[in-house]
Amino acid sequence: MSIDELQKIVDDWIKKYGVRYFDVKTNMIVLTEEIGEMARVIARQFGEQSKKEDETLSLSEEIADVLWVLTCIANQTGINLTDAIQKNIEKKTNRDNKRHIQNKKLNL
Repeated sequence: MSIDELQKIVDDWIKKYGVRYFDVKTNMIVLTEEIGEMARVIARQFGEQSKKEDETLSLSEEIADVLWVLTCIANQTGINLTDAIQKNIEKKTNRDNKRHIQNKKLNL
């Protein structure tokens, strides 16, 4: 699915099942919560924390939750994510096209 399709699917779902979008501030809080859940999975799978005995960890599920809320925020604020990410890639390319390659810390 394309990013445009994702935005439409999320918007259609919200209108059909979600009644309406949460307020942008509420979605920002929900996003923070979802990022925390993603961080918990990473801490347990890739970090030094151990998994709780009855805990189920799914990094893909947590990343999808983060993407869902980001898409909601983009939709409700009128941001086309395809355009936004294309502009972001251009910005990073123009700004950083030599910076990382020349970083001796990365090229050990």
